[in-house]
Amino acid sequence: MALWGVGLVWVAFAVLAGACGGGGDAAEDDVTGEVFVFAASSLTEAFKEAGKAFEAKHPGATVTFNFAASSILATQINERAPADVFASADMAQMQVVAGAGNLSGEPVSFATNYPLVVVPKGSSKVVALADLAKPGVKLVLAGPEVPIGKYAREIFAKASANPGAISADFSDKALANLQSNEANVRGVLAKVQLGEADAGVVYSTDAAIAAREVSVVTIDAAYNVVATYPIAQPRHGKNAAGGKAFVAFILSPEGQAILAKYGFGKP
Repeated sequence: MALWGVGLVWVAFAVLAGACGGGGDAAEDDVTGEVFVFAASSLTEAFKEAGKAFEAKHPGATVTFNFAASSILATQINERAPADVFASADMAQMQVVAGAGNLSGEPVSFATNYPLVVVPKGSSKVVALADLAKPGVKLVLAGPEVPIGKYAREIFAKASANPGAISADFSDKALANLQSNEANVRGVLAKVQLGEADAGVVYSTDAAIAAREVSVVTIDAAYNVVATYPIAQPRHGKNAAGGKAFVAFILSPEGQAILAKYGFGKP
């Protein structure tokens, strides 16, 4: 069930897992009621499955998700939306919440992902990252405040400045082809799936769920970035025990296996 419309500190895995009960679940009779989980759009399929598994372990609890761009979720949480869990697609948006004093504990990294370029199935207009700078290419990205939009622009900058860069003006030329700034990564994916864009930058996990409609153009490791996903409990949640248990579940072997099933890497 969706809630609301579109509106860090790095700690060692073992340390936070211990703070969350050693990575295990809280006692079943301690976890009841609705658990509100605010999660980045790219986590949709994986977290929905994780939510069902969590509910099976805790029959008295119900997980309600709010999926959106991490930047939007951070704004909602800072406006005191009652999130019990915040799972962001980057550390920067988690720090927006932490900096406002709206976390009840330290965040922990729970997954990784990596960006790539998607193009409509069968298209030969873009076959390499360098092609994004060609005249006439219709490019879509998420907005620069959205993690995947920020990552894309970082990649373009690296492809313009690194030794062996594509060209010094690659970023300028690619961004000159930008047709729209989408609200989240799924907006970018949809534009490419529908053939309304020649290319877009999304996460590898998003490309995997749309494999019938899009083809993938990988990004050279010299230019690419690793997307790191942190999770934490916001201060103004209404179900602290439920939030703590959900975080622990995501960090547990069962939760990590679900994430791996959808293509997420380990933290």
